Amino acid sequence: MTGLADHVADWKPEPLEESDAIRAWPSGAFAAVLDQPTPIDERDAPLPLGWHRFHFLEAPATAELGEDGHVREGRFLPPIPNRRRMFAGGRLMVHSPIRVGDEIVRRSEITSVEPKSGRSGEMLFVTLRQEFRRDGQLLLVEEEDAVYRQQEPGTPRATPQAPAPSELPDAAPWRAMLHPDEAMLLRFSALTYNAHRIHYDLPYAREVEGFPGLLVHGPLLALLLLELPRRFAPDRQVTEFSYRLRSPSFAGAPIVADGTPTDTGVDLAAGVPGAAPAITGTATFA
Repeated sequence: MTGLADHVADWKPEPLEESDAIRAWPSGAFAAVLDQPTPIDERDAPLPLGWHRFHFLEAPATAELGEDGHVREGRFLPPIPNRRRMFAGGRLMVHSPIRVGDEIVRRSEITSVEPKSGRSGEMLFVTLRQEFRRDGQLLLVEEEDAVYRQQEPGTPRATPQAPAPSELPDAAPWRAMLHPDEAMLLRFSALTYNAHRIHYDLPYAREVEGFPGLLVHGPLLALLLLELPRRFAPDRQVTEFSYRLRSPSFAGAPIVADGTPTDTGVDLAAGVPGAAPAITGTATFA
């Protein structure tokens, strides 16, 4: 039987450079998803950290999508049969803000491919590094970690339990709430041009992927963490941000994000009240 390591033994995709003009509309649209006023009120306004995600969108043809709604083939997708992808975490290193009106060049490359075996079987950990530049000046470095596995169609899998919300814990110094329902997940999928069915097709999420409900996007949870320094320390510049997805979150349950300032930045966590955090992270200030 061919293992994951064998499938990617000769997989060394070439780096890719692309350019995009940073427009104000996507940021205003995401602010509306969060029920927040738009932070972009003039040209040259800086994008909130992490909101570059609504740019450089890929638009594959419908015929190029797989059963799960995700594109079947891509430069940075490992050549694994019956591939399933999970977003695991990432890091941002900030040199200077991206601004509305900028013409940005993004360079993407795979920097790590690591097969592992665990209780749930074989997994492949892949890190994608992206550099964002304006006129040659490095503005932002992003590293994203994804975990891939194989799942034959119709194969049963262990079903994770959706944590039941309980009373809110004592308020942290910084707190924000998110109420992810079907409409919010659909709007976020639209803003990121993400057709993965786990975020909007409940029968598919339950019967094929084995989840108890629609999954909240990992990047949405990461952006929720970044809302804490954006709202509570608007005059402080975040120079580094790292985060890790620890368990899935599902539509219908409130998510609470808490921040505790430290000497160098803020410790961050978010999840269903009364349950272990679904995501944790740290932000460092200049």
